[in-house]
Amino acid sequence: MKHSTTIPLTPLLNFEKMSSANFKRRYHVMAKPSGSTCNLDCSYCFYLHKEELLHQHRDKGMTDEVLENFISQYIASQDGEEIIFSWQGGEPTLMGLEFFEKVVTFQKKYQPKNQKIENDLQTNAVLINEQWAKFLKKHNFLVGVSIDGPRELHDRYRVTRSGKPTFDRVMKGVDALKRHGVPFNALVVVNRTNARFPLEVYRFLTQELGATYIQFNPCVEPVDFKQTAPQFWNDDSIPVTGSRRAKPGDLDSIVTDWSVDPEDWGRFLIATFNEWVSHDLGRVQVNLFETAVVQAMGLPSQLCITAEFCGKGLAIEKNGDVFSCDHYVYPEYKLGNVATHKLAHLVFSERQKQFGMGKRDTLPKYCKECPYLNLCWGECPKNRVVRAPDGELGLNYLCPGIKAFFESSKPALDKIAKMLNEMKS
Repeated sequence: MKHSTTIPLTPLLNFEKMSSANFKRRYHVMAKPSGSTCNLDCSYCFYLHKEELLHQHRDKGMTDEVLENFISQYIASQDGEEIIFSWQGGEPTLMGLEFFEKVVTFQKKYQPKNQKIENDLQTNAVLINEQWAKFLKKHNFLVGVSIDGPRELHDRYRVTRSGKPTFDRVMKGVDALKRHGVPFNALVVVNRTNARFPLEVYRFLTQELGATYIQFNPCVEPVDFKQTAPQFWNDDSIPVTGSRRAKPGDLDSIVTDWSVDPEDWGRFLIATFNEWVSHDLGRVQVNLFETAVVQAMGLPSQLCITAEFCGKGLAIEKNGDVFSCDHYVYPEYKLGNVATHKLAHLVFSERQKQFGMGKRDTLPKYCKECPYLNLCWGECPKNRVVRAPDGELGLNYLCPGIKAFFESSKPALDKIAKMLNEMKS
């Protein structure tokens, strides 16, 4: 199960890459060759239901025709020096090694001489074995491993279809990656349970798992997320931030029971940030912290969720359908299909442009007047499921926690940013 891209953040000291020229045609697509098909049944998965929503055929993955069409168009429509392919799901390893051998073959077929192609694979690691590890190492794949902390926290929601725990199987897969020197990242879905154990989660990742790049992704799922697309909610049912319905656990809550509590999210970020600053600054990359430092330096966000605009992180389903975003794979946000539309035309269409600009343009007054606006930009629009204190629609569910985090961390962020800017000059 994937909640965001696994593209590695630029290390804090790599100023040359951070200040590189803007490219006219540069975007990212999350490819889902297996669709929503998965060998796990994680309670909080936001993608398993797509099988019914999109009327998918479970036993059929992406065909060779769709795969080659996607790869050729994706490469042809970008002018950056590096083109990154992200393979997700569902669980992409269910496609088998033969499929990914074809991926590499097609990429070589269409690769221009002046462009570098990279691949990353987001996986639950259950199927990773010696053969997979050898392939991933040979072809320089970066692997994102979904893991929610130590055993008792990981197994709370990440279970098999028969309800069995998965921690040992995940660690076995990680061991295979380590034996073959495959670089891997850790992706943690911060939910209602593990959010209450920030240091246990962080120290497990850095000290036991050995991860040096970590993604913390908050779990926020409206109770009707399986049927209702973001921004198509019933306005009359949207609560005010801080009210009982704007928290998990209430019988009439707007979010699922496993969604992270906003205040817990703030406490989780504060605790892990302080641990990171004290012990791992410059050694471990944490997606939210790295980009916060970069933004404090006056540079653009490295993540779509904290950027002023979005719209350049799309998703392609196994049948070639293209959607505005990984979290917006709903019929209402389908842009077209690569069999009948050029991928570039969909990506740079007026419709997608409006989608991306809407991230800023739909912010409530409460956000526009916030001292941390330039560090947050309202976070991800999919999470804007509550009202501001004055009743205006469009506030992010996580706002109380995000605000608490920046209030706590701003002095340290500014100090680090000042040091790095001085080194840069």
